[in-house]
Amino acid sequence: MKASPYLVFNGNCVEAIELYEKAFKTKAVGVCQYKDTASFTDDYQPNAAIDELVMHGILPIGNETIYLADTTPDQPAAFGNGSFACVELDSAEDVKAAFEVLKEGGKVFCAAQETFWNKCYAEFEDRFGLKWTLMIEEKEKQ
Repeated sequence: MKASPYLVFNGNCVEAIELYEKAFKTKAVGVCQYKDTASFTDDYQPNAAIDELVMHGILPIGNETIYLADTTPDQPAAFGNGSFACVELDSAEDVKAAFEVLKEGGKVFCAAQETFWNKCYAEFEDRFGLKWTLMIEEKEKQ
């Protein structure tokens, strides 16, 4: 069994994908826009307001996956106050590098540093309003 976050943006999903690709040194796959649905259905009605928005995208990070999409303007989304996207990386260098990319234009709660519970931990909100926790993956879980 596997649980993966599905992040929903308000029209800036492409920009988010580009930032996350850079931060996590990965490449999104399976990205389709609303206009791409025309090839799957005969009754598709072009809609300039949403055609360029991301309907679905897949961002692999290591052996895990984050899904991403834009919502439509009539159903705005907001990230929750009590939820974070947590990514466990292989090294302190990886945590610090991703933190440096993702913190730009956001709000830092805890800069990438050693804590009593993890060798390198960071907590912040990115410029899209998504809260992140980055840390070193613990190879041996208690």
